[in-house]
This record gives sequence, structure tokens and C-alpha cells, in this order.
Amino acid sequence: MTNTRKWLGGVRRIAAQHEQRHVPGDDPGAAAAAAPRDYRHPSVPGGYPGARVELHAALLASAPFIPSKYFYDPLGSRLFEAITRLPEYYLTRVETGIFSRYAQQIGRITGRGATLIDLGAGNCEKAKRLFGVLQPAQYVAVDLSTEYLREALNSMRYLFSGMEMLALALDLSGPFSLPDAVRARKRLFFYPGSSIGNFTPEQAHAFLAAVRSQCDEDGAILISVDLVKDKAVLDAAYDDALGVTAAFNLNVLEHVNALLGSDFDFRDWRHVAFFNEPASRVEMHLEAKRGVSVTWPGGGRDFERGERIHTENSYKYRLRDFEVMLTRAGFRDLIAWTDEKQWYAVCYARA
Repeated sequence: MTNTRKWLGGVRRIAAQHEQRHVPGDDPGAAAAAAPRDYRHPSVPGGYPGARVELHAALLASAPFIPSKYFYDPLGSRLFEAITRLPEYYLTRVETGIFSRYAQQIGRITGRGATLIDLGAGNCEKAKRLFGVLQPAQYVAVDLSTEYLREALNSMRYLFSGMEMLALALDLSGPFSLPDAVRARKRLFFYPGSSIGNFTPEQAHAFLAAVRSQCDEDGAILISVDLVKDKAVLDAAYDDALGVTAAFNLNVLEHVNALLGSDFDFRDWRHVAFFNEPASRVEMHLEAKRGVSVTWPGGGRDFERGERIHTENSYKYRLRDFEVMLTRAGFRDLIAWTDEKQWYAVCYARA
């Protein structure tokens, strides 16, 4: 817990300093005028559709949970960036290696001039590394809130001044549709980070089918998936020795407090993560260290010592099973690139 509290305090200070910085450029007015456009999907009126209603129901469920989308407040996003640099968290490192090794092949197959739709874009770094080979006509950065996206795109527009950019606030766990501001021609949906694993297999199929419905015949998907591997490797990736993932998990309680008006104290909880082999998924939970009562406007719950709040699933696939899922969703002609250990795969499939 000492490491966790240090990380929470340190990253909060970094986040506060970061948000005090000004947008690059000598003329703030000109910078604002040149900023990429933002678009908020109608289902996201304030960044988190029905957050109070959703969280109230989730916490009062027989098996309480917090939807994993609530990890990503500004501090949570920065904590996740720190996680991707940890030695135990192989996912980002291995994925980066695949993209570096096969970038030219990927570029030849996808072609240039696509409408690149970056799902769960975060800091946009993964898509940015592919701009050289993809040379998209339009870049659409999609995430739950445009706040974090705007910061990333404001920096990128100086490097890629000729590229049209759009920040789109969209809850990927809700209804999926794109506004008219997104070009219809040659849509390439980019979904890295094995984030598809946060959906149950049934939800993942429905999501992929919804993505397929937004493609014309020249559309495609470029998606990463984490593959089944040794349990010890998976357990360590989601429960690192330094406690950064624990801080990331515990910070969700701070975000819930802000959204719901609850009085969670993260010091009452511990991070628990493990690979559930029969379900083929890593699970993350918050476990009560003692009996605790949590209240919020219009509700509350008593948690017994050892009771858990389920915060995330990360499903791991066998490549053949994932190919079947893509096919069922309406995609075809799968091409997959993997690392030498076959821990991870980047998949391309046409609509």
C-alpha cells in the first residue's frame, strides 16, 4: 500500500502540473482556431452517459461491479500510461514490436488515404506511429471524453498540419454509430491494445458486428488481441511489483466519488488480479480490507471484509477462435501478425 499511495500522490502532482501547461504556440487565439474539431455523440451528453444511474445500479448488484470505462479520468489515463512502461506489462511492448516489424506490410495491405478511426484512442500515440505508412486522409480519435483527446490532438496538429483530425466522444460500450463528420470512404477501424478483451465474447461479437455495419465494401479493421499464455505471465502483468496497476485500480474509487457523490476511501480496499483459466480472462477486483459502509446520494451499501467489487475483465483468445469471431461479425480475409512467442496478435480483416 505504501507504493500505491506514493504512486497516487506522485502522479496526481504530475497530472496537475501537466494541466497547467499551455498549448504550444505563441498565439493562443490562433492555436484555438486551428484546433481539431470535437464531436460528442448524442449518447454522451456530458462524457459519461447516465453515470449516476449506472454506478448506483452496479454497486447495488448482487455481485457489485464498476464498469471499466470509469478507470479513465485524467489521472487514470496517466496511470495507465505508466502501466504500459512496466516490465511485467508485456502487452504494449510486444504490440509495438509487431507494428515496428510489420509496418510496411501493414501499410501495403491497408493502402493509403483511409479514414483512420482510432477506437479508444487515449493519447493517440499508437495511431500516430502508423501515420507514415498509412497516410490517412482523415484521423478520427474516439474515446469516452474529448478532454484527454483534445490535449493529444492539439500537439499532433503541428506535426501533421495537412491532415484533417476529429475528436469524437463516444462510449464504446453503448450504441455504436458515427456522425456525418466522419468520412464514409475507406474506413479503417483501428482498435489496438487488445481492448476488445474488456468485452465478454458475446459483447465483443456484437461490437465487431456494429463496427462492420459502419463500413462500406472498402472498409476494414486493424485490431490487436492478447493470446492465451502461461498464468504466471498474465498474473504479473496485472499485478506488478511496484503497485502501479494497484494505484490504477484504486483510483477508480476516486472517480466514482466524483461522479456519484460517494464516500469511498481507497485505503479501505486492496487490489486483486488473477487469470481465471476456465473463463480465459484476467479479472481485476477491489477487495474490502475491513467491513466498510459506503454512502452516496440516494443510496449506499455495507461491504463485509473480503467482499469484492469487480472492476475489469480482460479476455485472452486463441487466434483461431478470434478469427471465427471476426468472420461471424461479417469480416473476411484475415491476416494476422504475431510476435515470436505468439503471445499477441495484430489482425487485419476486410469488411
